[in-house]
Amino acid sequence: MDITLFNKLNAAGIISDGSLTKIKTASGKPLFSLHWELKTILYLGVLFLSSGIGILIYKNMDRIGHQAVLIFIALVCAGSFYYCLKKKLPFSVQKTASPNVFFDYILLLACLTFISFTGYIQFQYQVFGSRFGLATFIPMIVLFFSAYYFDNLAILSIAIISFATWAGIVVTPAKILQQNDFKSIPVIATGLAIAIILLLAALITKKRNLKAHFEFTYTNFGIHLLFISCLAAMFNFSAWHLVWFLLLIAISYFFYQKAVKERSFYFLLLLSLYGYIGLSYVVIRLLFYTANLDIGGVYLACMYFIASAIGLIFFLIKMNKKIKTL
Repeated sequence: MDITLFNKLNAAGIISDGSLTKIKTASGKPLFSLHWELKTILYLGVLFLSSGIGILIYKNMDRIGHQAVLIFIALVCAGSFYYCLKKKLPFSVQKTASPNVFFDYILLLACLTFISFTGYIQFQYQVFGSRFGLATFIPMIVLFFSAYYFDNLAILSIAIISFATWAGIVVTPAKILQQNDFKSIPVIATGLAIAIILLLAALITKKRNLKAHFEFTYTNFGIHLLFISCLAAMFNFSAWHLVWFLLLIAISYFFYQKAVKERSFYFLLLLSLYGYIGLSYVVIRLLFYTANLDIGGVYLACMYFIASAIGLIFFLIKMNKKIKTL
């Protein structure tokens, strides 16, 4: 706000001293941005719209018919993609801005309806037969293409989850708890392989400057999956838990160097929490399985958790200050 202009108007007698004081007071208050709040509301609106349509169709399936549902989903999907193709800016390997406010949300609707369409024809008509991998592979390819072609991080996140699903990793906490899938060596090995692929994709993305702003999303998924897979191997293959713990330490040190270099407190927090879980597991095993302590082990464990929690907090505070001063 140009206060000089209002000072001139006040000197000319056009506005009063009281009005000038109010203007100066208002100009000193910073504006509050609603950018992320509005984006969140719009994203939730698209998700609620997709969910609502699905519930409506499910409850009225006997009156609507499967063919009508498929045609409706296909029309919404095709219309949304057509709009995105018409409005998109020219493709670039650099970051591309959205042409308008609603573009990203219509693209999200297009991708969600495409996933729904593919799943629907497989569930109802068994188009892919028993080749369930193909039913997830096709949406994955479309999602990755859309993420890069339209430059959208939200679609990239969905594509990465689709990639993990296609590779055999089902990211569902309820299933992990009920069926304890992580006891399976192939599942853990697949998780490690996917994590390495995602981290390599992040490295290539940054080095080649090919949508370099995608690097964080790849790294974020990769680091979570890598640590979770290592912890799962520690918990379920106790005979080799020290080997996995050493691997966990090596991974933590690698990402510690990355976090300090990039001044990222988020990655520092992640490796600290995952490393703390692994260390606590080793300490508890040492107290109750190696040393065969009973009630004494309980007391020592309580003291360990109190002291280690305090130490972790002080470590994070110190590292946060260090990162800010770099």
